[in-house]
Parts: sequence; C-alpha cells; structure tokens
Amino acid sequence: MKVTISINLGGYAFNIDDDAYEYLQGYLKSLESEFEGEESASEIISDIEGRLAELFRQKLSSYKQVITMADVKDTVSVLGTPEAISGNEKGEKIPHSSRRIYRDPDSRLLGGVCAGLAAWFNMNMWIMRFIFILLACGGGFGVLIYAVLWILLPEAKTTAQKIEMRGEPVTIENIKESVKSEFNKVKHTMNL
Repeated sequence: MKVTISINLGGYAFNIDDDAYEYLQGYLKSLESEFEGEESASEIISDIEGRLAELFRQKLSSYKQVITMADVKDTVSVLGTPEAISGNEKGEKIPHSSRRIYRDPDSRLLGGVCAGLAAWFNMNMWIMRFIFILLACGGGFGVLIYAVLWILLPEAKTTAQKIEMRGEPVTIENIKESVKSEFNKVKHTMNL
C-alpha cells in the first residue's frame, strides 16, 4: 500500500504517490534554482507548472486517479530537465512537436483566425488576411468561413498552446524563451 498526497498544480488538484511527490518537488526546486536570476522567473515557473498539470491530466482516467512515479518521470522527459537548458546534460531526447490550430490572440485584428491559420501553415499572416479578403469580396464566402472558424477554433491562452500553435515542442527551453519574449514586449510597451 502506498501513501498518496493531494496537491494543487497549475490550478488543478491531483492525488500523487509520495515517492512521485518527492521527485516532483526536487524537479520544481531545481527549476527554481535554474531560473533564480531571471527577471520573469515566476512567470516561467508558473507556465511550466501549468504544462505539468496539462500533461498529468492526460495521464488520468476513470480507472486511474493517482499520478505515479512513472507518470512524473515521463512528464519530466517530455519537458526536459533544467540541466538540459544550461547545457550540462548530453544526449537528451528532443520531444516531438505537435502543431495544433488555435486562434492567435496576440496578433489578431478581429478574432485571431487569420493569425492562427498563418501560424499553422507557417506563412505570413498578411498573406492569410489577403486570402480571406479576396474570398470575402468574391461572394462573401470568406466571411462565412471566418465566422465558422472563429466559433470552432479555440483561442491560444496558455504559453504551451502558443508554442503548439507554432509547431514547436513544448519544452522548458521553449516556455522560457516564449515567456521572456512576452515579458520584454510588455516591458517595451510600458516604456513607450
């Protein structure tokens, strides 16, 4: 019989084995020490915890309600270790990228559909907007497609979703770079 602990991670409650909890605590502490000098350290850690919670939720089902050591180790292997970021670890595997379609709230004019599709197809968003304008002028078909996609496509709210939208793997390094980039954009905007 194993002891389980209830934790709150990324806004979700999880039951986790005590040994898995200890391993997760060590991982989170090593992340905190890795990003200790960063200006946006709390945002980076928060986004990583959110991604951990997303990955843990995928591991649970109606038959499996407890996060195990294997689940934590698998999740850590997907995100990567702090040592991999600093370059102290050799031969780490690079997780696969899964490109997903989202509406892009950061580059939107209306609903972010064109910006999201442009990220999906890896093209300039102005070209995608021009295509929709041409379709709208050619019988209004573009307006209908845009409205349907606005309803159907979810908005990329988290950093992990924004990374997935670009087709990059959701790793600690990519989360760190994305948060730092957004932090610098906000800082630059506030200075103007």
